[in-house]
Amino acid sequence: MTGRRSIDAARRDRVVEAAVRAGLVGPGRPAAGLVDADGLLESVAELRRAFPPDVPVLHTFAAKAAALVPVLGLLAGTGMGCEVASPGELAQALAAGFPPERIVLDSPAKTRAELAGALALGVAVNADNLAELERIDHLRGESPSVLGLRINPQVGEGTIGAMSTASATSKFGVPLRDPGARQAVLEAFAAYPWLSRLHVHVGSQGCSLELIAAGVRAAFELAEEINAVAGYAQVTGLDIGGGLPVNFDDDEIRPSHADYVAALREGVPGLFDGGYTLVTEFGRSLTAKNGFTAAVVEYVKDVGGRRIALTHAGAHLATRTVFMPESWPLRIGVHDPGGRPKTGPSLVQDVAGPCCFAGDVVARARELPELAPGDVVVLYDTGGYYFSTPWSYNSLARPAVHAFTTRGGGVRFTEIRREQTVEEILAESGAEHAAALLPLLEAAPCR
Repeated sequence: MTGRRSIDAARRDRVVEAAVRAGLVGPGRPAAGLVDADGLLESVAELRRAFPPDVPVLHTFAAKAAALVPVLGLLAGTGMGCEVASPGELAQALAAGFPPERIVLDSPAKTRAELAGALALGVAVNADNLAELERIDHLRGESPSVLGLRINPQVGEGTIGAMSTASATSKFGVPLRDPGARQAVLEAFAAYPWLSRLHVHVGSQGCSLELIAAGVRAAFELAEEINAVAGYAQVTGLDIGGGLPVNFDDDEIRPSHADYVAALREGVPGLFDGGYTLVTEFGRSLTAKNGFTAAVVEYVKDVGGRRIALTHAGAHLATRTVFMPESWPLRIGVHDPGGRPKTGPSLVQDVAGPCCFAGDVVARARELPELAPGDVVVLYDTGGYYFSTPWSYNSLARPAVHAFTTRGGGVRFTEIRREQTVEEILAESGAEHAAALLPLLEAAPCR
């Protein structure tokens, strides 16, 4: 295995202490997200180094993994592109400074208006199905957009079914192994000569490198077949998706992007011959280990012989972890009220959140230094998805997110999303229409 590094745990501890001293988390600030800007830039550099320098590649960032405009802006500044899957993500990508020609739109349910807008901008579009190709044909006009078709290679599931997009019955793409499907794809490329790209994405967490490579190989072989039938290089680009899984067990970054490329070299030998422009769509592998969540312990209690620490880091911030803890476990760090790593005798404890249901527990039966009110717990590896996919259960406020750098020594913070206000929560819940239903009471028979 190649190209691996580990997170600097001592540096992370210094950042937590600095965040507490700066008042970013503590009294009045029960939780905060922290993004490692230095680590994010190093991850992008590692991704670039992993790919052969003589092969044309557009590395796009999957916006859903960190849909924060300042983070997207940092990535745009590195020359990356952006993969989006909704009008909201497209607006975020444009606000962050990604030029339309470096944006790729993927979604299984694009509306006519969404397609028309993307085509007018010149954003690349991957159609999800054959019917969408007809819609694009009617709308595209003189659009400069690069247009592709997503296939489902049906190579199987990983260990997390919900994260596997190449199963026999996945909702994504044209199911390549279904009867008649391959021929239908060949006919579609013959009917629409403006099609020039194939898109494949096998899945993400829980998918092995071998499974990912098998999906890419299916797309590569199909591209070769399309071009042979056409008699010219109609397919000039392969969007091979992202999906590199992340190690949540410790601080080592594995598998690396170099491991991923090695698997592709073995499984798809012709991929790097220069015959195709490649597009990648990595998200979690760039961000997960470059962020963490800090939260104050509000109370502790002993229940049934178990210590439970109650915090503001629960299902509203770590939804997947709470509902699928076996698939999305998070490691926990403990710091004292001053932000220093806490030592001392350990105790088997639960770390729970503030949501009003019993299952709101982010860590169960963990052996940790004994927690007390005022301590700070740290949820590691939450840089991917945890900051951009909050759940509005109980109308809990989204915490602030801060980026940090340690360049030049010390720790410097920059707020990249402020804490959600009560006024904003009211606005989202329709407060401006508070009296909208009152007229119904005039005719209510129970009055």
